[in-house]
Amino acid sequence: MPRISLIDLETASEEVKKVVADHVADGYRITNEKLTLLHHVPSFNALELESYKLDRELQKIVGKRAADFYEYAISLQNDCLVCSTYFTKLLKKNGIDDFNTFNFTDEERLLIAYARAIADDPKNVSDELFEQLKARYTEEEIVVITTMGVFMIANNYFNDILQVQSELL
Repeated sequence: MPRISLIDLETASEEVKKVVADHVADGYRITNEKLTLLHHVPSFNALELESYKLDRELQKIVGKRAADFYEYAISLQNDCLVCSTYFTKLLKKNGIDDFNTFNFTDEERLLIAYARAIADDPKNVSDELFEQLKARYTEEEIVVITTMGVFMIANNYFNDILQVQSELL
Protein backbone atom coordinates (compact mmCIF):
# COMPACT_ATOMS: atom_id res chain seq x y z
CA MET A 1 0.00 0.00 0.00
CA PRO A 2 1.50 3.37 -0.99
CA ARG A 3 2.52 5.59 1.90
CA ILE A 4 1.74 8.80 0.00
CA SER A 5 -1.36 9.42 -2.08
CA LEU A 6 -1.17 10.14 -5.79
CA ILE A 7 -1.89 13.68 -6.88
CA ASP A 8 -5.37 13.97 -8.37
CA LEU A 9 -4.84 15.83 -11.62
CA GLU A 10 -8.48 16.99 -11.61
CA THR A 11 -8.00 18.92 -8.36
CA ALA A 12 -4.28 19.69 -8.66
CA SER A 13 -2.93 23.22 -8.51
CA GLU A 14 -2.39 25.16 -11.72
CA GLU A 15 1.37 24.81 -11.18
CA VAL A 16 1.09 21.01 -11.10
CA LYS A 17 -1.22 20.97 -14.12
CA LYS A 18 1.27 23.06 -16.10
CA VAL A 19 4.19 20.81 -15.13
CA VAL A 20 2.18 17.75 -16.18
CA ALA A 21 1.08 19.35 -19.48
CA ASP A 22 4.69 20.32 -20.29
CA HIS A 23 5.96 16.84 -19.37
CA VAL A 24 3.37 15.12 -21.55
CA ALA A 25 4.05 17.58 -24.39
CA ASP A 26 7.72 16.54 -24.20
CA GLY A 27 6.60 12.97 -24.89
CA TYR A 28 6.72 11.52 -21.38
CA ARG A 29 4.09 9.50 -19.53
CA ILE A 30 2.73 10.36 -16.12
CA THR A 31 3.50 7.46 -13.81
CA ASN A 32 2.59 6.76 -10.20
CA GLU A 33 6.10 7.80 -9.18
CA LYS A 34 5.56 11.15 -10.87
CA LEU A 35 2.08 11.54 -9.37
CA THR A 36 3.68 11.03 -5.97
CA LEU A 37 6.57 13.43 -6.61
CA LEU A 38 4.13 16.10 -7.81
CA HIS A 39 3.14 16.76 -4.21
CA HIS A 40 6.20 19.02 -4.39
CA VAL A 41 7.08 20.45 -7.81
CA PRO A 42 10.75 21.21 -6.97
CA SER A 43 11.19 17.56 -5.93
CA PHE A 44 9.60 16.44 -9.20
CA ASN A 45 11.89 18.76 -11.14
CA ALA A 46 14.99 17.61 -9.28
CA LEU A 47 14.40 13.87 -9.49
CA GLU A 48 12.49 13.52 -12.76
CA LEU A 49 13.28 16.42 -15.08
CA GLU A 50 16.97 16.55 -14.23
CA SER A 51 17.32 12.79 -14.56
CA TYR A 52 15.80 12.97 -18.05
CA LYS A 53 18.33 15.63 -19.03
CA LEU A 54 21.14 13.54 -17.63
CA ASP A 55 19.86 10.41 -19.35
CA ARG A 56 20.07 12.25 -22.69
CA GLU A 57 23.71 13.11 -21.89
CA LEU A 58 24.41 9.48 -20.98
CA GLN A 59 22.86 8.34 -24.26
CA LYS A 60 25.20 10.68 -26.17
CA ILE A 61 28.13 8.87 -24.56
CA VAL A 62 27.02 5.22 -24.62
CA GLY A 63 23.87 5.06 -26.78
CA LYS A 64 20.28 4.40 -25.75
CA ARG A 65 20.57 0.63 -25.53
CA ALA A 66 23.63 0.68 -23.24
CA ALA A 67 22.06 3.46 -21.13
CA ASP A 68 18.91 1.36 -20.69
CA PHE A 69 20.97 -1.68 -19.72
CA TYR A 70 22.96 0.39 -17.20
CA GLU A 71 19.83 1.83 -15.58
CA TYR A 72 18.06 -1.54 -15.57
CA ALA A 73 21.05 -3.21 -13.91
CA ILE A 74 20.93 -0.63 -11.11
CA SER A 75 17.21 -1.21 -10.61
CA LEU A 76 17.69 -4.97 -10.53
CA GLN A 77 20.58 -4.70 -8.08
CA ASN A 78 18.50 -2.44 -5.83
CA ASP A 79 15.53 -4.78 -6.23
CA CYS A 80 13.24 -1.87 -7.11
CA LEU A 81 10.01 -3.34 -8.45
CA VAL A 82 8.75 -0.10 -10.04
CA CYS A 83 11.90 0.67 -12.03
CA SER A 84 12.81 -2.91 -12.90
CA THR A 85 9.25 -3.52 -14.15
CA TYR A 86 9.51 -0.44 -16.35
CA PHE A 87 12.83 -1.55 -17.85
CA THR A 88 11.71 -5.18 -18.26
CA LYS A 89 8.78 -4.00 -20.38
CA LEU A 90 11.02 -1.58 -22.30
CA LEU A 91 13.56 -4.29 -23.09
CA LYS A 92 10.87 -6.81 -24.10
CA LYS A 93 9.43 -4.16 -26.42
CA ASN A 94 12.87 -4.10 -28.05
CA GLY A 95 13.07 -7.88 -28.41
CA ILE A 96 15.15 -8.67 -25.31
CA ASP A 97 13.43 -11.36 -23.27
CA ASP A 98 16.14 -12.46 -20.85
CA PHE A 99 18.54 -9.87 -19.47
CA ASN A 100 20.70 -12.51 -17.80
CA THR A 101 21.46 -14.46 -20.98
CA PHE A 102 21.55 -11.62 -23.51
CA ASN A 103 24.76 -11.25 -25.55
CA PHE A 104 26.02 -7.85 -24.39
CA THR A 105 28.83 -5.88 -25.99
CA ASP A 106 32.03 -5.33 -24.00
CA GLU A 107 30.94 -1.76 -23.27
CA GLU A 108 27.53 -2.91 -22.05
CA ARG A 109 29.14 -5.54 -19.79
CA LEU A 110 31.40 -2.86 -18.31
CA LEU A 111 28.47 -0.52 -17.66
CA ILE A 112 26.42 -3.33 -16.11
CA ALA A 113 29.32 -4.28 -13.84
CA TYR A 114 29.66 -0.64 -12.78
CA ALA A 115 25.89 -0.35 -12.25
CA ARG A 116 25.86 -3.39 -10.01
CA ALA A 117 28.92 -2.21 -8.09
CA ILE A 118 27.60 1.27 -7.32
CA ALA A 119 24.16 -0.06 -6.39
CA ASP A 120 25.58 -2.86 -4.25
CA ASP A 121 28.40 -1.15 -2.33
CA PRO A 122 29.26 2.38 -3.51
CA LYS A 123 32.10 2.74 -0.99
CA ASN A 124 33.92 -0.28 -2.38
CA VAL A 125 33.86 -0.03 -6.16
CA SER A 126 37.08 -1.76 -7.16
CA ASP A 127 40.12 0.02 -8.54
CA GLU A 128 40.19 -2.55 -11.33
CA LEU A 129 36.69 -1.55 -12.44
CA PHE A 130 37.66 2.14 -12.36
CA GLU A 131 40.72 1.43 -14.46
CA GLN A 132 38.50 -0.23 -17.05
CA LEU A 133 36.18 2.79 -17.01
CA LYS A 134 39.12 5.19 -17.38
CA ALA A 135 40.45 3.17 -20.32
CA ARG A 136 37.16 3.66 -22.14
CA TYR A 137 35.75 7.00 -20.96
CA THR A 138 36.98 10.49 -20.14
CA GLU A 139 36.71 11.77 -16.59
CA GLU A 140 33.78 13.97 -17.64
CA GLU A 141 32.01 10.94 -19.12
CA ILE A 142 32.59 8.92 -15.93
CA VAL A 143 31.01 11.78 -13.98
CA VAL A 144 27.94 11.67 -16.25
CA ILE A 145 27.69 7.88 -16.00
CA THR A 146 28.06 7.96 -12.22
CA THR A 147 25.61 10.81 -11.73
CA MET A 148 22.98 9.04 -13.81
CA GLY A 149 23.56 5.96 -11.66
CA VAL A 150 23.00 8.04 -8.53
CA PHE A 151 19.75 9.38 -10.01
CA MET A 152 18.58 5.82 -10.69
CA ILE A 153 19.43 4.80 -7.14
CA ALA A 154 17.52 7.84 -5.85
CA ASN A 155 14.50 6.90 -8.00
CA ASN A 156 14.66 3.35 -6.69
CA TYR A 157 14.91 4.47 -3.07
CA PHE A 158 12.08 6.98 -3.49
CA ASN A 159 9.78 4.28 -4.90
CA ASP A 160 10.74 1.73 -2.27
CA ILE A 161 10.60 4.03 0.75
CA LEU A 162 7.20 5.46 -0.19
CA GLN A 163 5.98 2.08 -1.49
CA VAL A 164 4.96 3.55 -4.84
CA GLN A 165 2.96 1.01 -6.83
CA SER A 166 3.86 0.34 -10.45
CA GLU A 167 1.06 1.14 -12.83
CA LEU A 168 2.58 -1.45 -15.19
CA LEU A 169 1.74 -4.44 -12.98
